[in-house]
Amino acid sequence: MSDQEQLLIRCFASIFPGLTEEEIQNASTDSVGIWDSLSTVTLASVIQEEFSLEIDPEILPRLDSFEAFHDYLLRYSEHQA
Repeated sequence: MSDQEQLLIRCFASIFPGLTEEEIQNASTDSVGIWDSLSTVTLASVIQEEFSLEIDPEILPRLDSFEAFHDYLLRYSEHQA
């Protein structure tokens, strides 16, 4: 597991402390009952701070799972390299 993925898991754990690491890696708005739009905004804020990046608010509705956030970070990293 990459350092980036570990940091992302920690970001998710700070918003959803009741989830195990495995549950976080499979988390989505469909599988986590308490994940609502406010959770998405809060999670995005934590991730922006942790990774020193800015997430376009217009794409927030598409960031609806751990995988989506992880893919976003991978694409962001590729564009920054």
